[in-house]
Amino acid sequence: MTQDAHDRLLIIDFGSQVTQLIARRLRELNVYCEIHPFNKVDQAFLDAFAPKAVIFSGGPASVFAEGAPMPPAGVFDLGVPILGICYGQQVMMHCLGGKVERGHGTAEFGRAYVTPTPTTHPILSGWFDTDDGAGGREQVWMSHGDHVSEIAPGFQVLGTSPNAPFAITANPERHFYAVQFHPEVHHTPKGAKLYENFVRLAGFKGDWTMGAYREEAIRKIREQVGDERVICGLSGGVDSSVAAVLIHEAIGDQLTCVFVDHGLLRLGEAEQVVSMFRDTYNIPLIHADESDLFLGALEGVSDPEVKRKTIGRLFIEVFEKHAKSIGGAKFLAQGTLYPDVIESVSFSGGPSVTIKSHHNVGGLPEKMGMKLVEPLRELFKDEVRALGRELGLPQSFIGRHPFPGPGLAIRCPGEITREKLDILRRADAVYIDQIRKHGLYDDIWQAFAAILPMKTVGVMGDGRTYDYALALRAVTSVDGMTADYYPFTHDFLGETATRIINEVQGVNRVFYDCTSKPPGTIELE
Repeated sequence: MTQDAHDRLLIIDFGSQVTQLIARRLRELNVYCEIHPFNKVDQAFLDAFAPKAVIFSGGPASVFAEGAPMPPAGVFDLGVPILGICYGQQVMMHCLGGKVERGHGTAEFGRAYVTPTPTTHPILSGWFDTDDGAGGREQVWMSHGDHVSEIAPGFQVLGTSPNAPFAITANPERHFYAVQFHPEVHHTPKGAKLYENFVRLAGFKGDWTMGAYREEAIRKIREQVGDERVICGLSGGVDSSVAAVLIHEAIGDQLTCVFVDHGLLRLGEAEQVVSMFRDTYNIPLIHADESDLFLGALEGVSDPEVKRKTIGRLFIEVFEKHAKSIGGAKFLAQGTLYPDVIESVSFSGGPSVTIKSHHNVGGLPEKMGMKLVEPLRELFKDEVRALGRELGLPQSFIGRHPFPGPGLAIRCPGEITREKLDILRRADAVYIDQIRKHGLYDDIWQAFAAILPMKTVGVMGDGRTYDYALALRAVTSVDGMTADYYPFTHDFLGETATRIINEVQGVNRVFYDCTSKPPGTIELE
C-alpha cells in the first residue's frame, strides 16, 4: 500500500515548532498527510497533490511583517475544507478580509480556557461539556502575540477566551475553520477531538496505518540504498534498534551495526546493549570502544553546542573508519526522530527557529563520506514504538526510556571530567533503581540524574563536606515535544536523595527539577 492509494491531507508549514504534531495527530486517526513549507506550495503543487483537505500550521511570524509567510491564493478556491491553527488562523483572516492586530495586552502564552458561544457546529462535536454549546469550558494551549480583531465575511464565532475573542471560528458554507490555540499539543486535552471532527467532516476514510508506513519505508530504503553497504549507528535505545531492524528487513546482510562506546554511557550500558542486541538479532555488530578519543576531545569543553558538535564530528569519524573496515559502506543509518530535527534545523525548509543542535542532526559535519539513511526522521517516539511492535521487537527494547546520543555529556553541564562522569553514573543507577523498585518506570517517559556545575557545603558525621550537587529529572510526555515533570511523592524524593548521598561518594545535595517543556527542554543541555 502506498500513499497514492490514500486520500491526502496537506499541511502547509508556516514554521511552528509543533507542526509535526499536527501530522502525528492525523496519523493517530489513520489519515495520510504530508507537511510542506509555505514557500514550496504553489498552484502547480496544489494541482498535482490534489489534497482532500488542508491545514495551515502556526508559526513565529506576524502577518504585518515584511515577507510574512502567506499561503498560495489558489488554496482557498480548491473547494476543500481548510483548518487554520494560531498563525494559520491569523493568515486566513488576513487573506479573506478579516483583521489582525498586534498584542496590545491580548497576548496569551500557556494554558487558557475557551468558552462556547450560542452558535454551534459539528466541528466542535464532543468538545465542550455539552454538545449543544450551552455550558462548559475547555483548556487549550495558547502561544500568540497578535490576535484576530475582526473575522472575515462569512465566519461565525464558536468559542472565545479571555484574550482571544475569536478563539474558534468557522465559515460553514466554505468549510473553513480556524482556531487561535494549538489543538495538536498534549496540553489541549481535547485537541485530538477537534482533528477527528475535521477529518470526519472532510470525508477521510482513515486507512493509513503503521503497517502501511512500514511497507512504504522499506520501499524507500531499497530505492535509496540499492546494492550498497550500510552501517547503522546503534545505541541500544528504541530509536536506533527500530531503525536497524527496519533497515535489515529491507536490505538484509548489506547492513552492519556499529555500537560506539564514547565513554559517556550509563553504568553497565555497553555490556547490556551489546549482549541484548546480539542475543536477539542476527545482525552483524561491531563494538567500538572509543572512550579515550571522545573524552580527550571533550576535555576542557563546557559550551553545550560545542559539546554536541564535537560528539557529532567524532561519531562520523568513527563510523567512517568502520565503514572502510567492512569494505566501503556508502550509507550511514541513524535513528533520528522528528523532535531531534525540529530542535536542530528548520523542517522541510520552513521558517521554524533552531532550539539546539542534536549530535545526529545539527551536530553533523558539513562534509562526510557517507550519505544518511534516516527512515524514522518524521516520526515521534510513540510512533517509533508502534513501528517497533509492528516489526516484532521485544518489549525490553520498545519500553526503554530515551537516552540521548551525546549521553552523559549533556547531563554534565560545564566541563566534563572522568570523576564527574563516574559520580553521575553511580547516582543515576541508584535513581533508576528507586524508580523501578517503586513500580514507576513505565509511568515515566524519561528519567535521569544530572550533575550540576557547583559544589556545596555539607555535613556528614562530624565532618564538613564540599561535594557536588545533583539534579533529578523525570517527565511525562507523549512525543517529547511537550512534557510535564513527574509528581513524585515527598517520601519517594526523600528516600531517593538519602540513598544517593549515602551510596555515592562525591554528592552531598540533591534537587528535583520541576520545570515543564516549554519553557525548559527535557535534557539540561
